[in-house]
Amino acid sequence: MAAQSKVLSTNDPILSLYRHYRLRAQKLLDRVPRSARLIATLSLLFSIIFSAYGGQRWWKRHTAQKLEERKLLRRNSGLKSKDGSRTIFVPYKNTTARVKIYPTKATTFDAHRRLFLQPPRVAGLGDGTKTPQVPPPQTKPGLNLAFLHQFLSLLSIMCPRWRCKETGLLASHGLFLLLRTYLSLVVARLDGEIVRDLVAANGKAFLLGIAKWCGIGAVASYTNAMIRFLQSKISIAFRTRLTRYIHDLYLSDNLTYYKLHNLDGGIPGADQLITNDLTTFCASASSLYSNIGKPLVDLFVFNYQLYRSLGPIALSGLLGNYFLTATLLRRLSPPFGKLKAVEARKEGEFRGLHARLLANAEEIAFYGGGPREKVYLDQGFRDLKGWMEGIYTLKIKYNMLEDFILKYSWSAFGYLITSLPVFVPAWGALASSGHTSSTPTSRMQSFITNKRLMLSLADAGGRMMYSLKDLAELAGSTSRIYTLISTLHRVHASAYHPSLTNTTHPELFSLADVQGTIHKGFDGVRLEQVPIVAPALWPQGGNELIDEVSFIVHPGEHLLITGPNGVGKSAIARIVAGLWPTYRGLVSRPRKTGTDGIMLLPQRVYLSTGTLRDQVIYPHTEVDMKEAGRRDRELVSILEDAKLGYMPDREGGWDTRKDWKDVLSGGEKQRMAIARLLYHEPRYAFIDEGTSAVSSDVEGLMYEVCKAKGITLVTISTRASLKRYHNFALNLGDGAGGGGGSGFVGEGYGYTIQRIGTEEEKMGVEKELAELRKRLGMVEEWRARREAIERELREDVLVSGGQYLAPPEYVEEENVGQVKTKAVEEADEVQLELQTKVDVQHGDGVGEVLEVVGHKVVENETV
Repeated sequence: MAAQSKVLSTNDPILSLYRHYRLRAQKLLDRVPRSARLIATLSLLFSIIFSAYGGQRWWKRHTAQKLEERKLLRRNSGLKSKDGSRTIFVPYKNTTARVKIYPTKATTFDAHRRLFLQPPRVAGLGDGTKTPQVPPPQTKPGLNLAFLHQFLSLLSIMCPRWRCKETGLLASHGLFLLLRTYLSLVVARLDGEIVRDLVAANGKAFLLGIAKWCGIGAVASYTNAMIRFLQSKISIAFRTRLTRYIHDLYLSDNLTYYKLHNLDGGIPGADQLITNDLTTFCASASSLYSNIGKPLVDLFVFNYQLYRSLGPIALSGLLGNYFLTATLLRRLSPPFGKLKAVEARKEGEFRGLHARLLANAEEIAFYGGGPREKVYLDQGFRDLKGWMEGIYTLKIKYNMLEDFILKYSWSAFGYLITSLPVFVPAWGALASSGHTSSTPTSRMQSFITNKRLMLSLADAGGRMMYSLKDLAELAGSTSRIYTLISTLHRVHASAYHPSLTNTTHPELFSLADVQGTIHKGFDGVRLEQVPIVAPALWPQGGNELIDEVSFIVHPGEHLLITGPNGVGKSAIARIVAGLWPTYRGLVSRPRKTGTDGIMLLPQRVYLSTGTLRDQVIYPHTEVDMKEAGRRDRELVSILEDAKLGYMPDREGGWDTRKDWKDVLSGGEKQRMAIARLLYHEPRYAFIDEGTSAVSSDVEGLMYEVCKAKGITLVTISTRASLKRYHNFALNLGDGAGGGGGSGFVGEGYGYTIQRIGTEEEKMGVEKELAELRKRLGMVEEWRARREAIERELREDVLVSGGQYLAPPEYVEEENVGQVKTKAVEEADEVQLELQTKVDVQHGDGVGEVLEVVGHKVVENETV
């Protein structure tokens, strides 16, 4: 047994090969000098040591990076680079994946603006004006040059360059489509061979053909799966490109997201377009590549094969059939593009009704308006349902015609074409080949092969015809997405021209009539001859509230803006923030928004999604806070100053996530806004009714804290008690026109501005006190008027029949109650205003007036 084992091991080819190369290596090593071998050994040793050290360091960095990525993933944060790109982390299997997002460059927007705002006239998007309206009202979605221009413009966004991810996906998709076409040819030939062997009773060749069939089937299954997978990847890639492009336009520094809905009004439901319609468009665009490209290749390949098998007469018949079918379906096809666009618009309107209901659920519940809102929702759904039913009714007739032509008529025509070599050999290619056998088995093989080719050709032609309907629907979604991006470009670039309204001169105070200047970089807030205008949706002109306003706020000079409702107090904040246009004059403000700049607190406090920490530092993220060197202990101090120190313990810590708009009360929301102001510490701050739900004592403490931090306050409020925290008062709606105001000009209001605490202001207060005393003296006149009414009511009224009409029982009580209520309300109002003046001015001689007021109130209540 040992000898036998030795013989076997000696003759083992693998062992012999190993010995051969080992001997060659030994001979080569023997030729190397001893010093060279020593150097090689030391080099190998050092390389192993340094590789191990480098691998250990890499592993530590990798572990720390993964830990940081998991933290950022939990906090929904990312990393910002110097080039403006942002790195975010998303969950992937059991770890995290890094995604780097690059912002769209301003030069790209400038290059694309001519595609979306200045399309060529041949595209049919112009309306004869110098600056065409995009899209013009007369342009309807359909298969025309306008659709071609719109799709190519969007394609320049989806595939920005040749060497991009989307181009690689399209190339891979195209290769698999060609592979499937080749496999269809192979299957057609193999089908004919299998039937031939079956008829000839050739069992060995038949089994070999079945084995080939299974192998080709496995490859074809993988090819079909990859085609569907790549089509989905292309759809996601297209949507990613378009979504990022739209977000960069929509959420730009030009406040496009605000101006689009409140100033432009060209897109009523941008959320529907960005979410639903964009998904539909990308899915249709990705399927278009396979629904048109693949059938087109199949038509050329299969027609060539049938030409070789059936001859030129059959090819001419096929081409005539294609032309006749396309013409018939094109003429009888409904306008699917327009129908799809209207359906998407109605879907957006119905979705907007539900969004409005969710946004105002509490107010509607207080009013008990559920039944009324149900009527609106039912009406919106009925409109959508009626339109969709109309589309389905149109599709019934078209689908009947389409199925009959593409399935049954083409199949019958295919049988006629494939029978030509059998019944009329002189017309086919079988007679011209010269060496082709006319045995039944060969004719069977040729018929099965041609039949398979005809079936594949019919399928390709059917998909081409079906794609006409898909193209029409794609034209509708393309028009909506193109309109969205065109409108975003118009708002982003403020490209409003009088020619868009077919007029030579812009309408007064419209978006085409903006002539003012905004200066950023000024250490203060300044308005010079700026009209306060409430803008209207384009192209209408706005409503002028105040003719011109001029004032300047320097550091440390706190300004209080007061006035009646609707006079334009909040409009000043909107103009300074850039939300409303500066139609005339000059607006100067700091360059930055936030720290060391300017910050504006609106009337409605916005609470973002995220942790309690995110509510305090908004719009910063936790990463921004740490980069600025801020810590949670500073946030605790800030909440203490805003009288919200109990919030972290009550809500469960800084990392607690809740729906904060429902958790916090109205006063807590306003104090949270003050906490944001204290966190960012801007040099200037606009507070628009930011403390209306806060008590006076807490309000005063927060104002003192803001002033102590060096924040110059510009407050918009009707509370006279806030004067003690400001240096100047800007009174809007005053027709006197003092202090640089212009009084009443047309329908506009005037204004006055004066320093608080001066002799002039004290004289104004005395004037108001005198007016209040005058109104208080009218109580006796009201009492006399009440007595006169009572006497008239007590007089008898003569009616027909010589009888007197008795007064109703409620008349006396009602009239007396009206007079009493009016007197009490007037006296209460006088007392409240006088008490406010006392709190602000601490003037002398007011106590006597208050005593008179109290006496009158008691007297009227007694009456």
